Amino acid sequence: MTDIMKLMQQAQEMQGRLAQMQDALDQQIVTGSAGGGMVTVETDGKGNVRKIRLDPSVVVPTDVEMLEDLILVAVSDAQKKAAAAQQAQMGQITGGLDLPFQLPF
Repeated sequence: MTDIMKLMQQAQEMQGRLAQMQDALDQQIVTGSAGGGMVTVETDGKGNVRKIRLDPSVVVPTDVEMLEDLILVAVSDAQKKAAAAQQAQMGQITGGLDLPFQLPF
């Protein structure tokens, strides 16, 4: 019976650490860029886009497709960095265990 109690306590501790990690990821700012920094995208640690900055020189009305591509690359870059931040945080919580599933954030 004590093993079950110990297991339940460990589960509660893990839940608390996961909640702290989610809060930390909400507060974290990750920046992605494209075009040598002419387009930058800020996301939170979960990959949610918070801000996009465009250098005025990339806003060329006759070449909207290039601007769209730069924005897409910058968003992708920021989201990849956010995913890496999530993995790093998760590694700290799980002690480096490689979990066979993705957590929902």
